[in-house]
Amino acid sequence: MLDRILNRLEEWIIVTLIAAATIITFVAVVHRYGASNSVGLARWAGAHHLPLLKNAANWVYTFLASIHLSWANELATYMFVWMAKFGAALGVRTGIHVGVDVFVKKLSPATQKPVIVFALFCGALFTGIIGTLGAVYVYELDPDQTSPELEWPSWMIYLCIPLGSYLMCFRFLQVMWRFLRTGRVPHQGHGIDYEAPHDASMPVREAAQ
Repeated sequence: MLDRILNRLEEWIIVTLIAAATIITFVAVVHRYGASNSVGLARWAGAHHLPLLKNAANWVYTFLASIHLSWANELATYMFVWMAKFGAALGVRTGIHVGVDVFVKKLSPATQKPVIVFALFCGALFTGIIGTLGAVYVYELDPDQTSPELEWPSWMIYLCIPLGSYLMCFRFLQVMWRFLRTGRVPHQGHGIDYEAPHDASMPVREAAQ
């Protein structure tokens, strides 16, 4: 039950962040080009004695200039960073990370198991270390340090490092535990679903990410 809740929460966080970041980026681009183009249009209309078009273009520019979106690029960047950290954990859970599997496929089935377990353990160890270092970094940040545009506390932004890394560590351990119990690893491919029959390609991809 808890695992199902965590899975859904993970997916909703990723979907929400990428959708919001995309919308914010789109609005910021439309705002920037709309303001600059309306100025050019007003000048062109004035040179060609088109007062109605000139006034309309000036109104559009005045309206867009009153909307301050200098923070949009910064916010979208932070959203994509958070999405990437949680998306990496989702990649471990579903086995979609890219990697080289030539070596593992050449091993015998008896030899593949310890190699797979070792690769998963290395992934869990690495992400656990990164999460711990990230937590120390966030803890030692100056509480008064803020981001340039949004002026949000920096610890709130960098919190994605320990949270995302620890979630990846948990996913590696989860995949390793399920592999030891069932001999199956998550793998994505044409016509292959999550928890497909044992395939040695996934752990090498996970260790390489």
